Amino acid sequence: MVGRLSQLLDPSRITLRLQSSKRTAALNEVAKLLETHPLVVNFQGFYNELLARERLDATCLGNEIALPHARTEHVKKIVMAVGRSNQGVHFENCNQTVKLLFVLGTPKSNPTDYLMVVSSLCKVLKDAGNRAALMTAETPEAFIQALVDAEERLLAPIQATA
Repeated sequence: MVGRLSQLLDPSRITLRLQSSKRTAALNEVAKLLETHPLVVNFQGFYNELLARERLDATCLGNEIALPHARTEHVKKIVMAVGRSNQGVHFENCNQTVKLLFVLGTPKSNPTDYLMVVSSLCKVLKDAGNRAALMTAETPEAFIQALVDAEERLLAPIQATA
C-alpha cells in the first residue's frame, strides 16, 4: 500500500523544465522518465495505454494541473513521474494550459492505491500555497520537499484529532 505521495517520487523522475509545449510531446517527455523504472515491466505498452486513456478523456484537474494515467498490466506497483512547464502545455481536449503534469501508472489489480494517490494529490493541489511551492521549487529535491511539507500539513489536523 502507498502511504505518502512523496514515497512515489524520486528526483530522477521529475523534470522541472519541460521542453515541449504540445500535449503528446510533453506526455512523452514526462512518461519517458519512467522508462527505466524497475516497476515498469513494459514501457511501450504502458505508454500506449497512457496515450489511449488520454485520448479517451481529458485528465485536466484545473489550476493548470493534469493527471495523465493508465491502469495497466505493464507496471508491478504504482509509479509516478512529474513534469513542470513554466510556459505551459496546451491540452486541447480540455482547452486548458497545464503547467504541472503528474503521470501515473497503476496496476489493474490494485485500484485502491491509485484512488488514494489521486485523492492525496487533489487535496495537496487544491491549495494555492502548495501549488505555488511546487511551481517555484528550484530542484527536483526541493519539489519533493514541497510535497512532503504539504502532506505534513494535511496530516497534522487528522493526527491532532486522533
